[in-house]
Amino acid sequence: MPVILPPGELMAEYIEVAMREAVYEILEDDGSHYGEIPSLPGVYANADGIEECRLLLREVLEGWIILGLELGHPIPVLQSIDLTPKEKII
Repeated sequence: MPVILPPGELMAEYIEVAMREAVYEILEDDGSHYGEIPSLPGVYANADGIEECRLLLREVLEGWIILGLELGHPIPVLQSIDLTPKEKII
């Protein structure tokens, strides 16, 4: 059964809200930047610079959402944005 993706604008809004929750730190051992979204388990990235880290974190988030929807995993609601597919009544 194909996964039903939420409308593009809903997904974009969810991503923007999630990215505002991101936290970043510079790792002492190598000086690289680490970013994560604490409310979304497994959404993290590591890169040499902060902008590269932000871009990578966004890519990870997008993939995490799509994979989660494909596998039927619950996607946490953020600021009342719910990406859970609604069943269609036929």
